[in-house]
Amino acid sequence: MGFNLSEWALNNRSLIVYLMIMAVVAGLFAFVKLGRNEDPSFVIKTMVVQAAWPGASVDDMLKQVTERLERTLQETPKLDFLRSFTRAGVTTIFVNLKDSTGAREIPDIWYHVRKSIGDMRHTLPAGVVGPGFNDEFGDTFGIIYGFTADGFTHRELRDYVEDVRSKLLHVRDISKIEILGAQDEKIFVEFSMEELAGLGIDRSALIAALQAQNVVQPAGTIQTGNETLSLRVSGAFRSEEDVANVNFAVGGRMLRLSDIARIRRGFADPPQPLFRVNGQPAIGLAIAMRDGGDILALGRNIKSAIVEATANLPLGVEPRLVADQAATVDSAISEFMTSLWQAVAIILLASFVSLGFRPGLVIASAIPLTLVVVFSIMQISNIDMQRISLGALIIALALMVDDAMTTTDAMLTRLAQGDDNVQAATFAFRTYAFAMLAGTLVTIAGFVPVGFAASGAGEYTFSLFAVVAIALIVSWFVAVLFAPLLGVAILAPPKAAASSEPGWVFRTYRAFLTWALRAKWLTIAATLAMFVASLFAIRLIPNQFFPASDRPELLVDMTLPQNASIFASESVSRRLDEDPDVARWSTNVGRGAIRFYLPLNVQLANNFFSQAVIVAKDVAARERLRVKLEKLLANDFPNLVSRVSTLELGPPVGWPIQYRVSGPEIAQVREIALKLAQVMARNPQVVHVNYDWFEPARQVRIQIDQNEARLLGLSSQALATVLNTVITGSPITQVRDDIYLVDVIARATDEERVSLDTLRSIQVPLANGRTVPLSQFATFTYDQEQPLIWRRDRVPTLTVQADVKTGVLPATVVDALGPSIAELNKTLQHPYRIAVGGVVEDSAKAQASVIAVVPAMLLIMFTVLMVQLRSFSRLFIVLSVGPLGLIGVVGALLLSGKPLGFVAILGILALLGMITKNAVILIDQIESERRQGKGVWQAAVDASSTRFRPIMLTAISTVLGMIPIAPTVFWGPMAFAIMGGLLVGTILTLVFLPTLYVAWFRGKEGDSRAKLATAK
Repeated sequence: MGFNLSEWALNNRSLIVYLMIMAVVAGLFAFVKLGRNEDPSFVIKTMVVQAAWPGASVDDMLKQVTERLERTLQETPKLDFLRSFTRAGVTTIFVNLKDSTGAREIPDIWYHVRKSIGDMRHTLPAGVVGPGFNDEFGDTFGIIYGFTADGFTHRELRDYVEDVRSKLLHVRDISKIEILGAQDEKIFVEFSMEELAGLGIDRSALIAALQAQNVVQPAGTIQTGNETLSLRVSGAFRSEEDVANVNFAVGGRMLRLSDIARIRRGFADPPQPLFRVNGQPAIGLAIAMRDGGDILALGRNIKSAIVEATANLPLGVEPRLVADQAATVDSAISEFMTSLWQAVAIILLASFVSLGFRPGLVIASAIPLTLVVVFSIMQISNIDMQRISLGALIIALALMVDDAMTTTDAMLTRLAQGDDNVQAATFAFRTYAFAMLAGTLVTIAGFVPVGFAASGAGEYTFSLFAVVAIALIVSWFVAVLFAPLLGVAILAPPKAAASSEPGWVFRTYRAFLTWALRAKWLTIAATLAMFVASLFAIRLIPNQFFPASDRPELLVDMTLPQNASIFASESVSRRLDEDPDVARWSTNVGRGAIRFYLPLNVQLANNFFSQAVIVAKDVAARERLRVKLEKLLANDFPNLVSRVSTLELGPPVGWPIQYRVSGPEIAQVREIALKLAQVMARNPQVVHVNYDWFEPARQVRIQIDQNEARLLGLSSQALATVLNTVITGSPITQVRDDIYLVDVIARATDEERVSLDTLRSIQVPLANGRTVPLSQFATFTYDQEQPLIWRRDRVPTLTVQADVKTGVLPATVVDALGPSIAELNKTLQHPYRIAVGGVVEDSAKAQASVIAVVPAMLLIMFTVLMVQLRSFSRLFIVLSVGPLGLIGVVGALLLSGKPLGFVAILGILALLGMITKNAVILIDQIESERRQGKGVWQAAVDASSTRFRPIMLTAISTVLGMIPIAPTVFWGPMAFAIMGGLLVGTILTLVFLPTLYVAWFRGKEGDSRAKLATAK
């Protein structure tokens, strides 16, 4: 006889009790210390590379900077694709790595990017600033405060906010704090070109004098016998008054700068991205947590720090909470913990009702013992309490009582047959332990595609595999170590009267099984027919990637024509008014919201774009707001591309419907995009069709008569410098004001620089001190150019994007558009093409990453099953049952109206392992019955009858345990898939499997009696 782990546990009871006590203590400690978060962390595999070339046109920027950088970046290891965004003077390139790239590889890849760009930097044109790198694109700023001021200047408010920021940086677990909406101060030196010319003042000499006075340069040191003395030269600017008081020698007399120019202190013009809270101008503090931190503890610490830091703020400066991930996580975890305890209660109730008080008490003890060990391992493995891990605990809950229920049922059976407590407790290990272990490993194998899918979605759901695997392995050890000990202490032999009379459920099942065996070919054919029907019916279930979040936030995207100014965006954003359904709202003008939520689709900073984040009072209020906002934007802003959306779950996508049009010639790409948009707009389910870039912008082209300019001693470079200084303004020096550096900007007066009409009469200084009007040697024409160009893998790419009507899934619309898009694609000449993007593309990638791991899952399953069964025939019978759960999956999803999404697919794969586990244990029981001398028919009937109660109890417990998460947005489709699939799969395991077994081995009714009679 082999080693019996349950027997060893009973022989070492004190040690086992000690281990149980330590497991409870360690588990409770781990539960308290486990990190809390909203979503599991996953790496955003994107780096942003930016470079600037002031004064360059879009075309020059594209060919001389973007192209050179992209050629080098295409050599990046594990590169998926490049996506670049080029504007006049600025390029932004997104380096996207393949989803299969491991988190540990990414730092080395980003180092390679920096090194390779550093090696080629000398090939960029002179005057290029950068490139700069941002490999922290995925940082999440979950807690945001906005500070408003009544009666204070923006600078005064910023001083107070900077002080609060300095104090908050001392709070534990804070990794960084970003300031939102702060406007950099500038000192403007505004002069009239005409007046300077009349006074005979050389503008360049004036600027040089200002720079020379404000220079920071060592004046030397004096070494004496006792000390070292540093020499400091005065003249540095400390305020705008210092700049205004600078004197110049002009024509033998001294003039102050304030006599010939207007000096004033202001803010960046045009403004930098603006931030508003509840409609009021504000400065925000966005706080990011370090990796592995506890967001709940951080939220409490920040609230205390804010109260302390703002206690001394003057009346009128108020901190307002904008985003509070801590409160969201606290609420979400509370709801999930409630669901977890509800599931525990449901399973315990099912156990007590079906097995009785004492057996139910054994299982009731096994659940917390399993959970506390799981909590300890989660803490060691750095798995936080978050959306996925908590859902995994609920899913694993019913599975983890399976082994304890099997052990308890076996003990009850042996006690009823006259064994003592110890013999009954060791019987379960001797009979079922290895079949249970094989079934546990097979169930875990069903979750392997979840754990090892090489995609962002797979990384997002990894803790589902990890927690379920941990829970199932722990539950097996609890069943063979702790449950026998508990059973010896608690269980008593059942009364003979109660055990001799089977219940009506059991009698009904045995009669139905007997009928199914007699009509075995009809049973097999009917089962196969239902399976084939489910394969066809699965097409009726709508597809979905990840559902929308159930958080109360709404995102309102507002996009103006791409040549619009930030002033126009600010004007639009001001139109959002208060509403009784709104708890609070914030607006980002000139940029998208900072990543306050990990799956947020972060938008680039652009003057033409604004994004409001509206927090509704609840989900119902959110939906009412959504309708009102969509109506408001459609009626009041018809020229605005707007989108009102909820937050996403899973990796960020953006517009749900996206098609990319790519090709070498921009004009041709635009023409194809127009045709594509017409095709999309014809579908009644598609709304808000728009483009990520499309409209050309006006520009004023100044044609210089080069011969005339040379006769005057001028060049195009000198003219561009003069015009930039006069019209836009150029920084000439800096004032060092406390912790700030304030640029001094030289430019023309408002009258000379804001009007296109005065451009012709601008006085251009000559080398001899005279000036000439610009119109003397230049002509002016209007032209058009693309204000920005998106490229993908160095090819101009225009994305036509759209939303779908409420209640419609993107995949359904893409399927409907498929034939029309395919026809349009056929008409395109190579290399022009249309490719699907958005939710459908990401979903396909995620599903492909899961399917890629399915062979490994099947290999593990086959190997475990073959080791346990050691027969190809029995292996085939077991494997034939697993896919039949699809019958119940399709039925449950169709009846509930739930979509077949990424999470539901993971549930289906896991379901395969669950059903297979029951099949393995049942086959093992049949073989055990046959080894006792029974014929095929009788062994199948008796084994199925023996396993009926534990298998059905486990299935019912699992189905009932899924009820608390079935109504949730994220887990609902998986819950219904598992509930329906497991219920149908269990019934087929108890009916179809013995029927197939009898048919395969040619069993006949009565063969056991004949065989036993012969044996006697």
